[in-house]
Amino acid sequence: MKFATYSAGGQIHYGAVTDEGMIALDGAHPQWPTLLDVVRANGLDTLASAAQGQPVTHTDFTFEMVLPNAPRILCVGVNFPDRNAEYKDGSEQPKYMSLFPRFASGFTGHNRPLIRPPENETLDYEGEVAIVIGKAGRRISQADAYDHIAALTLCNEGTIRDWVRHAKFNVTQGKNWDNSGSIGPWLVPFKDAAQLDDARILTRVNGEVRQDDVLSRMMHPIRREIEYISTFMTLQPGDIIVTGTPTGSGARLDPPQYLKPGDVVEVEVNGIGTLRNTVEDERP
Repeated sequence: MKFATYSAGGQIHYGAVTDEGMIALDGAHPQWPTLLDVVRANGLDTLASAAQGQPVTHTDFTFEMVLPNAPRILCVGVNFPDRNAEYKDGSEQPKYMSLFPRFASGFTGHNRPLIRPPENETLDYEGEVAIVIGKAGRRISQADAYDHIAALTLCNEGTIRDWVRHAKFNVTQGKNWDNSGSIGPWLVPFKDAAQLDDARILTRVNGEVRQDDVLSRMMHPIRREIEYISTFMTLQPGDIIVTGTPTGSGARLDPPQYLKPGDVVEVEVNGIGTLRNTVEDERP
């Protein structure tokens, strides 16, 4: 079963996703006002049981960023071999992973437009798997890492490329433009290691495949990401880790091909789904 945050009739809801529409579940669970509260309470299985046999409540709705109140989003950069090779510094696989923060305000939902700002037109795409932590932990071992994942979702980690080059040692300002990326469409409960170990990322722009790789080729596997990050901070339920993008972003094409209004970007991962977004210019 899949769970999403969505809006309908001017109200924000969360519920179960079906082919016919949404089954609202927030009204029946007032102890959990948001989907983040469900994750924090380890309540996804309860939601799945509650949705069984229930009728669809909304057929006219809009997807929101799946956890719009996520308190902490950490992104892993340069985590595939071919992506690392794009950096012309002669480096081998790095010993430690690159990390940077993103904030929920930088993300929109499925089937919503990514927003290109007037200050710069180098809006780029990065298709990734994102994991949602469901069990708190500090100094988590790789052997136990998967036990701390509640759910999986997808991320288009949209980036204003010129702005990541404004400073020598950080990329934060290029990674946090309002509504420049997306997370969704939904949460898929994490039940089996194969959901990650056998996952393949495809990113398409206007139907053309731009990124195509498998998570098993990551230089820093997800188990290692959880181990490393939890060394310096206690991971909490609801934290999101965006795990890394393959080669093939628009900035690395010759010539570069940045996103423009009217483009359609799709990030697809087997077993999770497809995250789709259009592109629009910011309105004055």
